[in-house]
Amino acid sequence: MKPPAASRVRPGGPVVRRPPVVAVPAVLSLVACTPAEVPAPQQPTTAATEGGGAAELSTFTFGTAADPRTLDPALANDTESYRVTQQIMEGLTGVDPLTSEPVPLLAESWEQGDGGRSYEFDLREDVVFHDGTPFTARAVCTNFDRWYELPSEARGTARLPFENVFRAYSDQPELSLYQGCSATSEYTAEIRLASPVTGLLSALASPAFAIASPAALEAETADVLSETRDSGAVSRYGLAPVGTGPFVLEDWQAGRVDLRFFDAYWGERGDIDEVVFTTISNPDSRARALTSGRIDGYDFVSVESAGDLARNGLQFLQRDPYSVLYLGLNQDFPGVDDLLFRQAVAHAIDKNALIDGRFLNGTRSTSQFIPQKLGVGTEDVEDYGYDPELAGELLEQSGYDGRPLPFYYPRNVSRPYLPSPEKVYAELSRQLTEAGFTIQPVPVQWSDDYLDTVQREGDRAFHLLGWSGSYQDPDNFVGALFGSTSAEFGYSDPQLVSKINRARGLSEGDDRRAAYADISAQLSRRIPAVPLAFPISALAMGPRVISYPTSPVMNEVFNRIDLDTSVPARPE
Repeated sequence: MKPPAASRVRPGGPVVRRPPVVAVPAVLSLVACTPAEVPAPQQPTTAATEGGGAAELSTFTFGTAADPRTLDPALANDTESYRVTQQIMEGLTGVDPLTSEPVPLLAESWEQGDGGRSYEFDLREDVVFHDGTPFTARAVCTNFDRWYELPSEARGTARLPFENVFRAYSDQPELSLYQGCSATSEYTAEIRLASPVTGLLSALASPAFAIASPAALEAETADVLSETRDSGAVSRYGLAPVGTGPFVLEDWQAGRVDLRFFDAYWGERGDIDEVVFTTISNPDSRARALTSGRIDGYDFVSVESAGDLARNGLQFLQRDPYSVLYLGLNQDFPGVDDLLFRQAVAHAIDKNALIDGRFLNGTRSTSQFIPQKLGVGTEDVEDYGYDPELAGELLEQSGYDGRPLPFYYPRNVSRPYLPSPEKVYAELSRQLTEAGFTIQPVPVQWSDDYLDTVQREGDRAFHLLGWSGSYQDPDNFVGALFGSTSAEFGYSDPQLVSKINRARGLSEGDDRRAAYADISAQLSRRIPAVPLAFPISALAMGPRVISYPTSPVMNEVFNRIDLDTSVPARPE
């Protein structure tokens, strides 16, 4: 639980809960699966034991939808990067697998003081980084100071999690909520804030705030993006991260990441010695790879493959919805800055028709950006029901002259909020065209840095994207998306930013819930983007997996997977 002010949290010890694998029934349509272009897992290897014999190593192979963009979590903002880095690195706090509340991890306990403006963390004393560097309070402060002092050339165009939580970096000290970190003893670190951040403990459990080895950060010049991976710039550290987690990076090549268990890990060893992440962008190919035994599990099950998986007796693991899909509107594009135009867009979309047959059962349409599980919803939001005739009238009143409207959408990827982007684009384009919009399709390969393309200034009118929450707090949604002037939406709203900054520091209770309800209502009136759905995301697991640590915030670390070692790694 979150510690109250001036109180100390001292749990008796970590409790590992293993939620069971659950089969989710579904009757869904099928499409033909294409062969998976993925190498078969390596045969089980052996390692010498102390007695001179050989012990079989257990390898878990996971199919991912895209390559990671970087393995430096402080500079990442994508699911597949975090999926890998959270196996390698850990933060001060973790995530309770049942409630998603913050729990001790590298910090054994903490104390809040000064009215929420300081946190003192008592650290574990039995932890070392993968390079042998001891984990101490100085290491913690090195990381916090690095995040705060991150040079602008290393930040990219998208807001990074540090800015989302602490508002600003060292080049704007008057705006930043971060006031410093002190090592008050070898294993006690104090974080000081300019004003309270109610969701801080939850935020520190997200992968972006994992603690890196100070020696590795310095040796690999972590803040200098001197290398290239695919189309993106990364640092040498971003290619070779060093943390305290259960797994160590062995190799990262295009389409594949290899990890091995860290023998000096302080926590639970688990059943897995080696992890292989293999990239299979097509969801049907991932399903075929699982059915054939070439992988042990994968994420982002599509509607088309779900029925076939069920018939083959494979396991579905469904996450509680904790991501939002939206249609982005760029008000820097001529005409989109007109509120009547944006209202026309909102009325032109039939969200239920969009969801039907393209998302897993349980996906819900939405008029808000904050998921229902956070309990801050409101009936005061504008619903903009589906009404193509009204949309046409509003479009005409806005003065729209029929000019082509570039609509950017990603290709060859699956996201928690967007399992089949091409199909979602096709339906949205159809609906908007029916209402009188002239749509110009602009497909962009996800691997060609789609995120950067739609989050910087550009010639787009519309774009398809979403947001996946990485910790349990409403600020993780509205703060991350709308907490500052945004090039993604061409949207500047100082009053809204002020409301978000105020809500971030309010204590849990009615006032905070009311503040976020008011923010949701204002967003619905001004329409910087159109929220579409809270999608259900699901994984599929093969017969070797007894249990998998499913998490709404995707805090899924593989040393907590239970494997049935009597089942062969692949069919004979």
